[in-house]
Amino acid sequence: MPYPMRSIAATATIEPVPLELTTPVKYIKRIGDRVAANLAERGVETVEDLLYHLPFRYEDRLHPKPLSGYHPGDMASLVGEVRGTVLLRTRSAPIFEMTVGIKPPPADSEAAMSGLLRPPPAVLETVKCMWFHGTYLRDKFRPGQMIALYGKLEGSRSGNALNAVPGATQFKMIQPTFEILPDASATGEDAEFTMLEMGRIVPVYESLGGKTPWGAKLTSRWLRRVMWTVFRELTESDTKADETLPQALRQRLGLPGRMEALQALHFPPAGTPITELMSARTPAHRRLIFEEFWYLELGLELKRRKLRTRAGTAFLTDEKVREALKQVLPFKPTSAQKRVLGEIVTDMRASRPMRRLLQGDVGSGKTIVALQAALVAIENGYQAAMMAPTEILATQHYLSARKLLADAISPHTGRPYRVALLTGSLDERAKRDVRGRIFRGETDLAIGTHALVEEKVDFENLGLVIVDEQHRFGVQQRFKLMRKPGANGVATEPDVLVMTATPIPRTLALTVYGDLEVSIIDELPPGRTPIVTRRMPEERSSEVWNFVRKQIVAGRQAYIVYPVIEGEKDDQPELDFAQDSSESVSQQVSESAALPKKQKNGKKASSARKSADRVKLRSATEMFDELSSGALSGMKLGLLHGRMSADDKEVTMARFKRGEIDVLISTTVIEVGVDVPNATVMVIEHAERFGLAQMHQLRGRVGRGAAKSYCVLLTGSSVSPEAEQRLDAMVRTQNGFELAEFDLEQRGPGEFFGTRQTGLPEFHVASLARDREFLELAKSEAAHFVEAPDPNIPRAEIEAVWARLKQQWQRRYGLVEA
Repeated sequence: MPYPMRSIAATATIEPVPLELTTPVKYIKRIGDRVAANLAERGVETVEDLLYHLPFRYEDRLHPKPLSGYHPGDMASLVGEVRGTVLLRTRSAPIFEMTVGIKPPPADSEAAMSGLLRPPPAVLETVKCMWFHGTYLRDKFRPGQMIALYGKLEGSRSGNALNAVPGATQFKMIQPTFEILPDASATGEDAEFTMLEMGRIVPVYESLGGKTPWGAKLTSRWLRRVMWTVFRELTESDTKADETLPQALRQRLGLPGRMEALQALHFPPAGTPITELMSARTPAHRRLIFEEFWYLELGLELKRRKLRTRAGTAFLTDEKVREALKQVLPFKPTSAQKRVLGEIVTDMRASRPMRRLLQGDVGSGKTIVALQAALVAIENGYQAAMMAPTEILATQHYLSARKLLADAISPHTGRPYRVALLTGSLDERAKRDVRGRIFRGETDLAIGTHALVEEKVDFENLGLVIVDEQHRFGVQQRFKLMRKPGANGVATEPDVLVMTATPIPRTLALTVYGDLEVSIIDELPPGRTPIVTRRMPEERSSEVWNFVRKQIVAGRQAYIVYPVIEGEKDDQPELDFAQDSSESVSQQVSESAALPKKQKNGKKASSARKSADRVKLRSATEMFDELSSGALSGMKLGLLHGRMSADDKEVTMARFKRGEIDVLISTTVIEVGVDVPNATVMVIEHAERFGLAQMHQLRGRVGRGAAKSYCVLLTGSSVSPEAEQRLDAMVRTQNGFELAEFDLEQRGPGEFFGTRQTGLPEFHVASLARDREFLELAKSEAAHFVEAPDPNIPRAEIEAVWARLKQQWQRRYGLVEA
């Protein structure tokens, strides 16, 4: 619909227009041009976009839980009356303190009679609220005001609060979020919207205000009024929202309509269980979660089917190929390796391009399987490329390939295999030489970093692409390598094998790698022994060094890993997990727990990180010197870190493998690809600073021989609750997939891999960590819809689904076109 132009004089308001879902948000009452411009920066441009900005939690102001129903440590939503305030001047910072009285439930109320709570107190209970640097709150409150509070309850050991009855104050709240509620004397709009703030389940929203000076005004209260106005006007104009799921599908799955679901999430009807709202299990949640996953899986299903129509290379696996494979087997393969290689070879024989994800826990033998796949392509007259995320890993793959193929002769050509390494640190002359040999077909296997995807790199006849640790690349980088032109200038359609040693939960595999078939090596090679994992505080480090010394005397070797190279100000890039171990971080995170996520990522998180940076970290270089002259004196120590040259790293690792170094002091450069069977001890210093995936990878460097192996997690003086959970998980299990599921739950999908995954969908309602059953259902339903839609679904509804998929989902995720 054409929207009216504003007149020059109209600076504060815009002429009202009937609202539709496609109406720009500037035409909504209380928004206008200035706010609309700010909302557009956050992806909110239309009425529909605004309606999908859903509450992130709810407060029960219809039947608020009394204080007697809580325990210290609980997150609480309270409604009470301001009893008194005071600004306390302290040496460190002014503290604003407020006493809030919480009325007990009536004796005949559901809460009082449920039997779940202690008997209602005879006196008004109070809670002490404290804000550090709280001078700005001094004139904000007055006695008698009604206020809603949300925050963590802590036991109050400092006596009663201001104006409280003796014995009435059991709890305090530090930095709670609050909302002043309208009173009975409210007039105008406040009176009109009083019913949105009290006597109901109230939605709480993340801020949309950003960093603008006036952004603080875009509060939850403001959003509730805007949302209420939108729903009211949509109802009055009788706007019919487009249904995004076919009716027959909704009825079969028992899902409500789209607008019905949206309204139920913004303004839950009376009787909606608060537990279902907070756990996203209401019918409205289920409908929107399913919808998001269903369209995602529709796009992936189309991508898979489109791939099946493309012409790839049907590789032959004749006697010469089998002879080539036998040459590179240094040991008897496990049954899992045989099974996975069979799956890969079956794909490579097919006339369509292979797209397969190879998962395997630490030390399961993925690399040898990948090299065998490369030989299949090479023996058919094609080139293979292997891309790794770091120069260290690329170099290790190169050295491993050269060692395995050193004595091998190609049955197809009768000559040795030609392997080349291409990384960014090579000088320009060396790069030109390697690129020329790749282009002329003088290289059978090209191994490198992202340098392989640069425009200057062309292959003569690329048949197989192997991408290691895919999560550290973006999805688009994989596509770039897949689309490399051949000697005739035409883009080839090579087979693609994606590898990862980071076990990926099925929910992530169905999204990030939803266009790939999955193979899992779920068996370790014979001789691998279980690893004893123990956690030790830093004050007991002398016991750890004594244990390391005993292992060395017994003829074994050890790793000691540090999070940084040179000291606390070092900008070490090899540690990819957030620094969250200091007490200051823990406190500030808990203080901001009630804040919306976007606020958490702002000034508070920044200041918490700065506090963490001030914590003294032991570093690889200083501890090399300290241990050499102290606890491990007389031992042969070596130092390895990411700033060493490739040659120096190679020399150090070779000496460690030969046993010329007893203890290798390192950063996380040894996280993957290092195999020293005689190493039996892994000590991880400042283990609280490492992510689960990193610790699991590091632990996998030991236990590669027959001797009993150990992993010691040395922790600093302050450990955050999140780090405590990670450390407990490491001690509890060695199962990489179990650890991966826990990591996904704790960190969320966006940070699961330590660096944000390019191409990972962002959802309004759905959660990959929480909603696995809906994802499985959506995948199944999407496959059925693409294969043979329900005959009860009208053609118009089917076409509407494809139109929505193309317009919205392809634009956001690039899922329809590969």
